[in-house]
Amino acid sequence: MPNIKSAIKRVKTNEERRAHNATLKSSMRTAIKKVETIVTNNDAENASAALADAAKKIDKAAQSGVIHKNTAARYKSSLAKKINGLSA
Repeated sequence: MPNIKSAIKRVKTNEERRAHNATLKSSMRTAIKKVETIVTNNDAENASAALADAAKKIDKAAQSGVIHKNTAARYKSSLAKKINGLSA
């Protein structure tokens, strides 16, 4: 455990950021899994709404630096590709 005041604050803020990042990443993953489940069930009506929600959460994670912007683009592209395969 640090003794210096700035180091104590650093530990505290790092823990707060870690917890915040974990919630963002978890909600993003849940949204992605929801889209994949809908695609598995061939539910084209709900798929686009779920994709919009997932894309929003993916973008939020990328904006805050939890994931890289190219990773976010890859996730969104992959989900869109799966949904477009449903209607075809």
